[in-house]
Amino acid sequence: MAHWLVKSEPFKYSWEQFEKDKLTTWDGVRNYAARNHLKTMKKGDEVFFYHSNEGTEIVGIAKVAREYYQDPTTEEEAWVAVDLKPYRKLKKPVSLVRIKADKRLASMALVRLGRLSVQPVTDEEWDIVMEMAGE
Repeated sequence: MAHWLVKSEPFKYSWEQFEKDKLTTWDGVRNYAARNHLKTMKKGDEVFFYHSNEGTEIVGIAKVAREYYQDPTTEEEAWVAVDLKPYRKLKKPVSLVRIKADKRLASMALVRLGRLSVQPVTDEEWDIVMEMAGE
C-alpha cells in the first residue's frame, strides 16, 4: 500500500466538511506532477489530509475509495480525479513547523515541494508523522 498527502485550504474544504460528506471527489488538480500522483493512487491507499495556508497541519487520514477517472470539472482529457473517504482524524494535528524541525523529514515532499497539492509520502515518513501525531 502506498501513502499520499493531499492539501486543502480549510476555508474551501475542511476536514470537518469532509467528515460530514463521508466521500468526496478530489478534482480540480491542474498540475501535471500532482495529476500523475492521482493516477498512481490505488483503492485503499492511505492519504494524509493537510490543511494548507491557514493551520498548515496534517489533521486526518483519508483512504482512496475510487481510482482515477476523468475529472468531472473539465472536458480536457489530461485531468483526472479520485474519490477519497475520511478514515480518521489524527489524535494531534502535526504542523508544518514540527515537520520542518524534524531532520528525519528533510526529504519529505511537503518540505521540498511546498506548493504541490498531491504528493507521495514514504513509509518511513508516514510512520514518523504518525508518531508525531500520537498514533
